[in-house]
Amino acid sequence: MMNAVFPGDTAVSMGEIMIHYREAGSGPPVVLLHINQQSSALMTELMQALAPRMRAIAVDYPSHGSSYRMERQPTIEDYARCVLEVMDPLGIGRFTALGEATGAAVAVAIADAAPDRVARVVLVNCPLLEPERAAGIVEELEQLRPADASGFGAPRTVRYMLEQDPDHAPMRPTQDWMDRINQAQREAGRDRWQALRALAAYDLGSALERLSCPTLLLTGEHFYFRHRVPEIARRVRHLRSETLQGARFCATWEFADRIACSLLGEGQQGGVK
Repeated sequence: MMNAVFPGDTAVSMGEIMIHYREAGSGPPVVLLHINQQSSALMTELMQALAPRMRAIAVDYPSHGSSYRMERQPTIEDYARCVLEVMDPLGIGRFTALGEATGAAVAVAIADAAPDRVARVVLVNCPLLEPERAAGIVEELEQLRPADASGFGAPRTVRYMLEQDPDHAPMRPTQDWMDRINQAQREAGRDRWQALRALAAYDLGSALERLSCPTLLLTGEHFYFRHRVPEIARRVRHLRSETLQGARFCATWEFADRIACSLLGEGQQGGVK
């Protein structure tokens, strides 16, 4: 794995909002889109895995990481516009959009908004919610993610995650992973539910049907929405689907090398549609 430099203060302006991103490598561009309540800091392993052969750019959504706060409740389409406005000053025309969980929905929204800009979409642990569950998804997770009296997310331990919320943890979480998760929660502060609310309000199913570019679906063997893979396959026209054996949540962190291999066409893990 190569050493890569991730400029921590790189940002572009979207109106009054500054959008922070990390960048590494050279070659065909790929934008990396993080899980809700996380940041681009959780994409550094995948950036390093891709950097020898691709130009990897990881973006912080508004109110996440080092990006400026968005005062109103954003939509998934807002996040997609932010990404496109980061690509423009970087001189990037067509690119691959890769996202995990909420990031997968953002990748779909980018391709929906600008199909001429997106060469392909990579969906890691795509969160196609059942309609009856979407409305209550924030309330479900609020029970698992404690907050202090002011509304800021309280730090969690690896033991807490494995005992109380294993569905949202990697199979083998490390303290470094947990530290970055806790840091991302502090950065998002009281806005930490914005991205999940945006996901709950987004019609991902219909957007999947409009995808016209090649799409790679990578699903963790133990991902809690893996039962939705057949429904995703029914909706997406140009789909290749693989199972990430042994993976669960945060696969872009824990299985960065394997995902990079799938993206670069250097082998497939699991069945292919």
